Amino acid sequence: MFSNTTRRLIEWGDCDPAGIVFNPKFFVYFDHCTAQLYIAAGFSRSTMLEDFGAVGAPVVKTGAEFYMPSTFGEEVTITSTVTRVGTSSFDVTHRLEKDGVLRVEGKETRVWTLRDPDSGNLVSAPLPEPLAKVFRG
Repeated sequence: MFSNTTRRLIEWGDCDPAGIVFNPKFFVYFDHCTAQLYIAAGFSRSTMLEDFGAVGAPVVKTGAEFYMPSTFGEEVTITSTVTRVGTSSFDVTHRLEKDGVLRVEGKETRVWTLRDPDSGNLVSAPLPEPLAKVFRG
C-alpha cells in the first residue's frame, strides 16, 4: 500500500503546560499527513476538487495509541500508510517516531465525498480510480 513520511518539529504551541504535546494536536498532525499523502500520490487539492469534483474525504473514524510523550523542540517523523482501500472509503495508519522509536500510532477511516446537486448535502462516492490505484500501490 502507498506510504509517505513527513518530518515535523514539535513547536511551543503544540505543547501543554507540562511541555509535552497536547494529545489532540496529534490528530492535527495526522490530518496534515493525510493531505501530504494526496500530494505525494500526485493529486493536488485543485485536482481533487476540479478534476474529481470532490468536496474532500472527511474522517469518520479515528483513534490513537500513545506510547511515549513527545516534547517541545523534538524532530519527529510521521509515516502515513494507506492500509485499506474500499469502494468509497480508505484507512490510513500514522506512525509517529523519534529516532526510530514509536511514540504514537494513529488510525483513521476517511470517506470520499461529493456534494449532491439536488440537496446540497455531502454524499459518499466511489474513490476515483486513479487515486485508488496509487493508494493500492
